[in-house]
Amino acid sequence: MMSSATQDRRAAPADRRWLVLVVVAVAQLMVVLDATVVNIALPSAQHALGFSNNDRQWVVTCYALAFGSLLLLGGRIGDMFSRKLVLIAGLGGFAVASAVGGAAVSFPMLVAARTLQGAFGALLAPAALSTLTSTFTDPRERGRAFAVYGAVSSGGAGVGLILGGVLTQYLSWRYTLYVNLVFAAFAIAGALAYIRGSRPATRPRLDWPGTVLASAGLFLIVFGFSRAETAGWAAPLTITCLVVGPLLLAAFVAAERRSAHPLVPLRVILDRTRGGSYAVLGLTGIALFGVFLFLAFYLQGIKGYSPVTSGLLFLPFVGGILVSSTVSSVALPRVGPRVLIASGMVLGTGAMAYLTQLTVTSSYAAVILPAIIVMGLGFGIIFAVTINTATAGVRREDAGVASALVNTMQQVGGSIGLSALSTVALTATASYLAAHHAGPLAPAIAATRGYTAAFTVATAILGLGVIIAIVLLPSRRRLAELRTAATEPTPAPAPELQPAPQAIPVALCSCSPVIHPTPGAAATADGGSQPGEVVTSP
Repeated sequence: MMSSATQDRRAAPADRRWLVLVVVAVAQLMVVLDATVVNIALPSAQHALGFSNNDRQWVVTCYALAFGSLLLLGGRIGDMFSRKLVLIAGLGGFAVASAVGGAAVSFPMLVAARTLQGAFGALLAPAALSTLTSTFTDPRERGRAFAVYGAVSSGGAGVGLILGGVLTQYLSWRYTLYVNLVFAAFAIAGALAYIRGSRPATRPRLDWPGTVLASAGLFLIVFGFSRAETAGWAAPLTITCLVVGPLLLAAFVAAERRSAHPLVPLRVILDRTRGGSYAVLGLTGIALFGVFLFLAFYLQGIKGYSPVTSGLLFLPFVGGILVSSTVSSVALPRVGPRVLIASGMVLGTGAMAYLTQLTVTSSYAAVILPAIIVMGLGFGIIFAVTINTATAGVRREDAGVASALVNTMQQVGGSIGLSALSTVALTATASYLAAHHAGPLAPAIAATRGYTAAFTVATAILGLGVIIAIVLLPSRRRLAELRTAATEPTPAPAPELQPAPQAIPVALCSCSPVIHPTPGAAATADGGSQPGEVVTSP
């Protein structure tokens, strides 16, 4: 008898699958854009609403706090209900929150709108990625689809800087939020037309203790790093958050071991391949968001470029990502993820190290341009290949929460990067001013010293990523074995007989997962089966 997955694939022509990719890419672009598009608009928003420099960071941080801490819950909601409906609900809520933020008449109103954006982003992002991974199961098509998704995930931050500059300079800072209404309307229309809704045969139960522990732990960690930027590392609240946050996550892991319906099944995160992939994603996120922030400050504050010009100067970075993500998706079956990701990390490390030579008098063409081109090439490889590799062999019933962990690693890594590297930069700047406070160029030199100090730390972080890629990520042959195992039908074993996942070192367990639904039916714990994937409508 023809399997349900085969029937679904015949009912979903290739052209419809690529239309689904467009819808998912637009939804992901909207989420990623909002991590950076507001950065360039912040000075204008601050002038219009009259909030202080100390309050300014919370316009960005509140989005990251809500998004990062609620992603796991959003992913599990996608597993419990129709992902199509969850995606549409997330897009609609994100659009409404954006409209409220664009119409903000006070600082609290703007912060509340940004928080709602993060919450609805946590709902839609996992649903978008799990829809993509369950739609593309053919290895060649899957590689091309993830090349696009990886390019959007990493290049979207650069596009956000460009778009933010154009909208702020020629319209108003409010349009950096209003523009989301256009993205959301397009994605909702595409989801209604091309994505088929489906519900699980057996709806998973929500693990409330795990949800509370995970959300609170992630919130405290991101808040602690954000607090350190303004209050310092020795502040009691900072220390409390950075100590209690990891303790709550440790309690979450212990709770998941005993839970009959865990929020994050440990089989998802303890696999060596997925663990290494998501460790790399988290480390890359730390460096990526930091470099955007400090280069934007340098170009506008030190070199005096306009918001539009500053944004356009990041175009070579986006171009490098588009080229390398496309090429790496073709090379992955031949070369394997270990070589490709390690090579991308080496390129990123070298480019970041080159940026440590930046001075007040450095020219864009001599220092920044070569660095961002090479960095774009490296990050394009990393994101496209890593997300693809991390989706090998995850059960369909874990798809939503596993997809949430993809975004969790990127978002939490980016939030930590923004906060921790900002603290490093501010400390270096203050130290230089204390010793060299005289002279008209002292503030500019001090700020640049702060940026290069942050680039130095980011270089070390990416260097650690090189080691992780070499040690943990699979070879070409191992990746082929994972794909073969994922496509072979297997009997549904009793829970106590399921093979234990290949463990990774405890020190590297701050990582996450995703999905690779099999073309056939996925076995459930009770011996039944579920359809193979969510696909497009005929």
